This record gives sequence, structure tokens and C-alpha cells, in this order.
Amino acid sequence: MPELPEVEVTRRGIAPALTGRRLTRTVMRVPALRYPLPAPDDFAGKTLQSVQRRGKYLLFGFASGGGHLLLHLGMSGSLRLVPAAQRPEKHDHVDLVFGATALRLRDPRRFGALLWLDGDPLAHPLLASLGVEPLSPAFTGRWLKDALRGRKASIKQSLMDARLVVGIGNIYASESLFLAGIDPRRAAGSIALERLERLATAVRRTLRAAIAAGGSSLRDFSHSNGELGCFQARHRVYDRAGLPCTACGTPIRAIRQGQRSTYFCPRCQR
Repeated sequence: MPELPEVEVTRRGIAPALTGRRLTRTVMRVPALRYPLPAPDDFAGKTLQSVQRRGKYLLFGFASGGGHLLLHLGMSGSLRLVPAAQRPEKHDHVDLVFGATALRLRDPRRFGALLWLDGDPLAHPLLASLGVEPLSPAFTGRWLKDALRGRKASIKQSLMDARLVVGIGNIYASESLFLAGIDPRRAAGSIALERLERLATAVRRTLRAAIAAGGSSLRDFSHSNGELGCFQARHRVYDRAGLPCTACGTPIRAIRQGQRSTYFCPRCQR
């Protein structure tokens, strides 16, 4: 599933190309993705004012009465900027057409979402319960200490809980915990403030490095221009079970946590 870096890379690719342009038409080739698709009449002819990100969601803000398109890429979705006349492929389900350019949503598994929101988008149920942004000033070791107080769940699962922190999925939780030297199995509420400060720094460093590298292209994800990210070449633990740790040479271990694979170095992470 695309995580925060992949969604932010997508946002940065789309915003300069489409902000200020008028949405001339919409092409919907299926009736629904995860939810029924919105009626094009809600936003046809409006001018795109902004492209923002909240967690793993993109918000397209329109002028002429306001309103937002809320988009989630699901497990396999990607957005590409293509010529509007370019013939769609099998899994190209939605085109938002801005003159000669189309923003094309590809979603092979159709677990993504596209919704039209009136009013305050952050009040929508999909966004209202989301936690702190990990790249915001609010995300600190002290904030983590307070948020995790008394929590018995593992620190890995806690980092992936979007009600606490948004956008950190399996890849970047594993990579951040390695960088911070914290065992992913540790009870979240038992970790000292000093180590949580190190973890907050590790999360920010990991996410920023992934954004700079264009995200991790595993399976279906690609940029808005069709290129692939390359952060997967820098993974220190994720998907490296049995391979030597890049720091100490100990074989990387893989375990299951919450039905997800967790990768870590049993020597470097305590």
C-alpha cells in the first residue's frame, strides 16, 4: 500500500501541473471503487485551487463554491499525468481532465476511494479521527511518551495506528525502528523518553529520505510521470529476512505482528 512518502511524492508531482487549471470533464469507467464514485456534476467546470495531503489521503480543493475531492490510493493505486487523448489501459478507472492533460487513476485491485466533500473536509469521518502528522512540529519524543503512556501494544503496531500517527505503514515503521535501535516487539508504553526522542527523529529522517528518493516502488506504485521510486534500494531491514544487517552483519529476522511482516536486527534493536 502506498504510504506517506508515496502519497507526498504524488502530491508534489500533481500540484504544480494542475493548480489553477479548470476541470473540463471527468471520465469514470467503473461505477465504484471502494465506495460509489461521485457524480461529476458536483465538480465539473471548477478550478483546482490546491492539492493537499492528510495522512495517506489527497485533498483536491476547488473554487466556485468550494468543495473537495478526497482520494485514497488503496493498496495498488497510482495517479499519472497523461495526455487526455491517450488510450486508457485495463485498470485505468478514472480521468480528471484539465484541458489537454488528464490526471488518470489506475487501481488494479479497486480498493482506492474517490469522494466529493462539501464543507470542512477535515470533519469527514475518514479524516476526523486521524492522528498527528509525523512531519509536523507536533510529532516529538515528548508527544510520543504522552500518547503511548500505559499502552501495551508493540511499538511497531502503535506507529502504524493512524489514530495516533498518520501515514506510517509497514515499510517505514520497520525502517524507523531500525534507525532508532528499538526492538519492534517492545511494549510502546515501556519505552523511555530518551529513546522515543530518538525514534521521532528516526521517523522524520526515514520519511524525508523516502520522499527525496521518490518513495518505495513495490508492486504497483509509480509517480505521476510514470517513473518508479528507488527508496526500496535503501531499505536496511524491510524485506531483507536472512540477509546480513548492514550495521553488524547479523541476519535480519522476520516475524508476524498484527498479520503483517516485521523485519528487524536482533542485535542492533533492543
